[in-house]
Amino acid sequence: MWLRQLSVLNFKNYTESSLEFLPEVNAFAGDNGVGKTNLLDAIHYLSLCKSYFNPIDSQHIKQGQDWFMLQGSFEKDELHDVISCSIKRNQKKQFKKNKKDYPRLADHIGQFPLVMISPNDSLIITDGSEERRKFIDNVISQTDNKYLDTLIIYNKIIAQRNMLLKLARQSGVLDLSLVEVLNMQLEEVGTVIYNKRIAFMAEFQPEFDRHYLYLTEGAETVQLVYDSPLMQDSFLNILEKNLERDRILERTSVGIHKDDLIFTIHGGMPLKKFGSQGQQKSFLIALKLAQYSFFQQKKGFKPLLLLDDIFDKLDDKRTHKLMQMVSDDEFGQIFLTDTDSKRIKRIFDAIASPVRIFDIAGGEVYV
Repeated sequence: MWLRQLSVLNFKNYTESSLEFLPEVNAFAGDNGVGKTNLLDAIHYLSLCKSYFNPIDSQHIKQGQDWFMLQGSFEKDELHDVISCSIKRNQKKQFKKNKKDYPRLADHIGQFPLVMISPNDSLIITDGSEERRKFIDNVISQTDNKYLDTLIIYNKIIAQRNMLLKLARQSGVLDLSLVEVLNMQLEEVGTVIYNKRIAFMAEFQPEFDRHYLYLTEGAETVQLVYDSPLMQDSFLNILEKNLERDRILERTSVGIHKDDLIFTIHGGMPLKKFGSQGQQKSFLIALKLAQYSFFQQKKGFKPLLLLDDIFDKLDDKRTHKLMQMVSDDEFGQIFLTDTDSKRIKRIFDAIASPVRIFDIAGGEVYV
C-alpha cells in the first residue's frame, strides 16, 4: 500500500498544496515551524480520521477560513482508492471513500494503516499509564474493529458505575444490586479486552526485542512488560475487594482501565529515570517499528511509516542503522521530516535508496 497523491486545502498553515509521492521515501525539509509536520498530520487524518496531535478538528482549519479539506489517492493490491476528509466549523466531520460517505468513521479505521514516530511519543515513557494503554488500544483497534467496539462498551459501563458511586456519596445509599450487575458486565467485557491485550503482547514483544537489538546492536538490555491486576485475580473479585475504596474515591479505582506497560533498562531500572535521551528514543522507535511489523503480519501488506524529526537525539550510527532498516524490503512507503535537506540526501545516498525531497517554507511546497 502507498499514497500516490495528497491535496490539502485550508489545513493548518496551508492554503492549497498538491503533492505527488514516490512509493519509497518522501522527505519534507525546512526550518522549524514552516509546516513539515502538518503534512504528516494530513496523512494521519486520511488514515485514522483524526489528527495525531490535537483531537479538536476545528483547530486545524487555517486561520481566517471556515473549513478545510484533505484528499489522498491510495494504491493497494492494484486497486485505487480516493479518501477525502472535510471539516466545516460547527458541522459534523465528513469522511468519504471514492465519494461515498462512511456509515461510521470506525469502519475506516485499519483500512489504510500507518505508524507515526514523533517527538510527542516521549509521553509514552514520561507520562502516566493512560498514554501506554492508549498505545496498546490504538494498535489493536487498527487490526480488530470489534476490539474498538468492546472498548466503547467497557468505558460506558465504567461511566455508569462511577456515576452510581458519586450519587451514593451524595445520598449515603449505594444500590448494591445495581453494583453487582455492573460488576458482572465489567467482568464479561473487561476479560475480553484483557485476553486480547495478552494475545497482542505475545506477538508484539518478540518484534520489539528484534528491532531494539538491531538498532542498538545489544548495547544495553531493556524490557517491555504488560501489567494488569487480572494476572493475579478475577475481575469480579478485584471489583468486590475494592468496593469500599471505590465508594470513598467515587470512582472505579481498579480494572483493565488501569493496566500498564512497564519499561525498564539495565536489568529492571525504570527507563524514565535511568535511560538517556538516546536510549529512550531508541526504545520508542523499536516500539513503533514493532507496531509496524504487527500491522504487516495482520494485514498482509505494508503500512505507511511516518517519521517526524527522527534524527534528533540519535547519533550517526543509530541514524544510519535506522534508515538502512526502514529502506529495506520489510518496509514500504516512508514519509519523514528534517530541518536539513542536505543531510537527508547524504543519508539516502549512503544507503543507495531513492528519496524525493520537498522543501517547505511558509506553508508552500517546493520540489
